[in-house]
Amino acid sequence: MNPSTSTPPTLIERFYHWESTTPNAIFLRQPKGAHWKTLSYAEAGQEARKMVTALREKGLKPGDHIGIYSKNCYHWILADLAILMGGYVSVPLYASLPKDQLAEVIELGDLQAIFLGKLDNWGDRGTAIPESVLAIRFPHYAGNAEVTVGEEWDELIAASRPSTDNFVPDLDDLWTIKFTSGTTGTPKGVMHVHRSPAMIMENELKTDWIGVGQLKQVRTFSYLPLNHVGERIGVELPTIWMGGMMSFAESLDAFAQNLQDTQPTLLFAVPRIWTKFYLGVTAKIPQKRLNTLLKIPVLSGIIKKKLRTAMGMRDLQVAATGAAITPAFIKDFFKQLDIHLVEAYGMTEVCGSMTNGTDLKTPNDSVGQAVPFGEVRIKEGSGEILMKSPYMMTGYYKNPEKTAEVLVDGWMHSGDRGTLDDNGFVRVIGRVKDAFKTSKGSYVTPNPLEEVIMKNEFVEQVCVAGLGIPQPIAIINLSEIGATADKAQVEQSMLSTIEGLNNTRAKFERISTVVIQQTHWSIDNELLTPTLKVKRGKMDDRFGQDYLGWHEASDTVIWM
Repeated sequence: MNPSTSTPPTLIERFYHWESTTPNAIFLRQPKGAHWKTLSYAEAGQEARKMVTALREKGLKPGDHIGIYSKNCYHWILADLAILMGGYVSVPLYASLPKDQLAEVIELGDLQAIFLGKLDNWGDRGTAIPESVLAIRFPHYAGNAEVTVGEEWDELIAASRPSTDNFVPDLDDLWTIKFTSGTTGTPKGVMHVHRSPAMIMENELKTDWIGVGQLKQVRTFSYLPLNHVGERIGVELPTIWMGGMMSFAESLDAFAQNLQDTQPTLLFAVPRIWTKFYLGVTAKIPQKRLNTLLKIPVLSGIIKKKLRTAMGMRDLQVAATGAAITPAFIKDFFKQLDIHLVEAYGMTEVCGSMTNGTDLKTPNDSVGQAVPFGEVRIKEGSGEILMKSPYMMTGYYKNPEKTAEVLVDGWMHSGDRGTLDDNGFVRVIGRVKDAFKTSKGSYVTPNPLEEVIMKNEFVEQVCVAGLGIPQPIAIINLSEIGATADKAQVEQSMLSTIEGLNNTRAKFERISTVVIQQTHWSIDNELLTPTLKVKRGKMDDRFGQDYLGWHEASDTVIWM
């Protein structure tokens, strides 16, 4: 089979199918306190169709670019459906973008319109939107910022009749432009055509690679940024394709309760979230005691059921993890609860996964094997992971030079270093550019060192750094457990972890100092990406001048 010549239905055709065949089935669920607002497929379709009419009356033409600047909520999906129904191109944006970056991507993406929605901050972001760009604001979500510009969604809906045509795009028409986070320079707009998501689902159902087709009911919980390829392909796409139900989180404080109320059958989370679940359980039941209890036949089943229900995972059948490499000990923990974490390794440029750890025998230090009809190889010399799949981007929007740098002879250059074994299992060692050179001339790859340190329950985030100093240092953000523990206990635990790590490493890799930063790293202070990965460049920029002093300090553990 040649996947590129197949003609599957488009994503919007799948929505039309459910809208007409299961109109009363619940599609979207939005929480507000203990209450859940629900929309059926018919109700969602009617509201999206009214917005299509409004956009057309405002002069939007098929092919125009429309942004979505909002945290996840049911209006995000309705806006996306309206964009699909009208033949427009979606340009979803991170809801955390500050004013200057918002202005930059509006210009880079050639936006003709933008939906403004559920946001933590607004301030003067309205000044980033040119008068020539139609702005439409979602109804206000309590507890979030008040957006002060744009036409009101509800007013446009009330004044519009639903469109009656079922527009179907060509598979090779532009579907979306997804902008990278721009942490390493100007954001790049990754272009994908409608064929990409359609082929992903067609091949999934033909091969049962992930197991979505085996779900009797697709019930998802959406909280990671919907503009991120992982959430859009891993959550929105299968929900709509399979006629499933998508629920949202009201806020960070309500997250746990909202998840419990949903009990999804499919859940995608980044490693940081899986680790938080692990820390929450082991704070109440220490790992050693849990190991003992889970070996007792009858008691084991009861404990597993209670823990899974409490975490909102009672019915979970497909558990995906990605956006960063998941530590092996986290996979081991969930395996004890009969939850196999399917590692998803890939990038926006290949429309999501390039490899998946679907096989139950996938080594814990591996990100799995290439997706069906995909290929992975290792570049000689640099050890860089190269990718090729049916879902490759068509290029970076208006940036052929950058496209040519990463897409060479049909192979996507990932920027990651890794290995490929005889069974096709890929192991990611770290970013090619993450390796830093110490003042002794030795190159240190931080990722394997960080994975060992992350096993310490007092650690929430870690960044191993050391550019230009004699030995690497470990900069730590404490977990909730660590933040409430006795200071001396934390220090002793850190010393034990570092001693164990250093005993297994070459001299040039040994950690000289642990720096515990009590200021919480976050998206807002720009030390974490929207998917909760540490921004190494920002760490170097902000603390690089302190590295040598920390290394030379007399204490092995320093509190900042």
